[in-house]
Amino acid sequence: MGHRTTKTNHRVKVHKTVSCRVDFFYYAFRNILVIILPLFTISVLVLSLPHSSATNSSADHLDFSIPVSCTLSSNIESAHSATLLNGTYKDNIGKTILTTYCNDQNGYTIYASAMSKNSSGQSVLVSSDSSTYDIITGTATSGSDSAWAMKLNNIEDDTSPTPPTIEPGYLNTYTVVPNTWTKVVSKSNGTVNSQTGSSFTTTYAVYTSTTQPAGNYIGLARYMLLHDNQTIPEPIYFMQDVAFWKDDLALNQSIQAIDERDGKKYWVTKLADGNVWMTQNLDFSINANTTLNSTNTDLNVAYDLTTEKYSEYDDGYTVENGIIYWKPTTNATTIGFLNTGPITGWRNNNTAPYSASKTDNTETGHESLGNWYNWTAAIASNNSSSLTQDTLNDTTKNPQNSICPKGWRLPTISNQPAGNIDSTNEFARLNYLYNGNSANSITGLTTAPLYMNLAGVIESSAAITTRLVYLSSTVHDSTNAYFLEYYNNNLKTNVYFYKSAGRPIRCIAR
Repeated sequence: MGHRTTKTNHRVKVHKTVSCRVDFFYYAFRNILVIILPLFTISVLVLSLPHSSATNSSADHLDFSIPVSCTLSSNIESAHSATLLNGTYKDNIGKTILTTYCNDQNGYTIYASAMSKNSSGQSVLVSSDSSTYDIITGTATSGSDSAWAMKLNNIEDDTSPTPPTIEPGYLNTYTVVPNTWTKVVSKSNGTVNSQTGSSFTTTYAVYTSTTQPAGNYIGLARYMLLHDNQTIPEPIYFMQDVAFWKDDLALNQSIQAIDERDGKKYWVTKLADGNVWMTQNLDFSINANTTLNSTNTDLNVAYDLTTEKYSEYDDGYTVENGIIYWKPTTNATTIGFLNTGPITGWRNNNTAPYSASKTDNTETGHESLGNWYNWTAAIASNNSSSLTQDTLNDTTKNPQNSICPKGWRLPTISNQPAGNIDSTNEFARLNYLYNGNSANSITGLTTAPLYMNLAGVIESSAAITTRLVYLSSTVHDSTNAYFLEYYNNNLKTNVYFYKSAGRPIRCIAR
């Protein structure tokens, strides 16, 4: 099975004025989730070539495959914003064109679901003030209950000559935003031209009653494409939607969530410190051809008015329509390796983001070694040398961007005591809670529910070791940063060393 998803963020703001108004905002991205799809053979060619000799040659056998490739991308045609007085209704909010490209001769199906839900599982625009103010999904245009709805339309012109089939309940009429993954669009058979694609549009409507309280309201809707008549399991969690589901996790409860950027799944757990942690290592690869943005990656700072530079690190950052973009430098790369000796291709410097992946690593659960990152890559920078101030005493001055998924961040290391419930030495806090504050054992860290592993460190001239090492966002100076390390039976929760070496990452939900 393979699919991609796209999501739509909505924010509703009711202003606290005499003429109470509602603002409806949209943030979008395209080509979010990629899962490798099964291959199928389309041709076998056998050639028998005569020779002048009496002995026939062996047959030349050619066998090749084309993978099934189905994508779902989005393009904003108009801003998802509107202003409404209380007691009014507005439709045609935020037109977006969703386009499919699919070479599966059996067609595909697109499902939709709201990811912002209340405790009863209803699709809502979530109120930042109180859950009793949430705006539920519905088609109301008047009355005592506020509501939000969605509508799909085909595009029948030269840009989309083969439109898909929209389910009757959603075609050209506003209907409820689904509470669960619901079939909304399909193409029963035949491939879609990879140049023109097949498109349809989405728009939204909102009604606010005369009694709807002022405040901020946030909603999220997703669209997912599947092929081969596969069904969607419930529930599906996305790393980037952590704000909508993290508070529902019980202590030490684990779930798997999908990183939209590459479709990889991660175990995440609500730990005893009250935070939701990744309980396996980050496995996201970077390269110079990929531009990351603040809709899918932990990019929060774009322009520093003091230095008049994009980001607090250096170059590579731009802003467009409120979205922060980071373009890794042309030297950015993820190297693959098989051995445990010198790592060919790793560069020991801080002027480009590097990561590495062990290509013979087949583990996919908590035991996965993931990728190794230099500190420049970890903080989503193209040059971390400009960060020179030691932040051990004040972690608020740590870099605020990271390679983690949106809604997640790097852990912090500080000089605060581990026993402090609000300690900003977050690795030390876990050691205190799960490992008895031990300085010479890591048993409590490497077992459930943390599952830390001995992935070690890589450098161009060094092998992977059996050290337990994890990066933080805390700076020491221009060439060093702080990290957790267990080596020679000694656990240190605030050691610092070269930024240039490759080390694993565990992200924390913001």
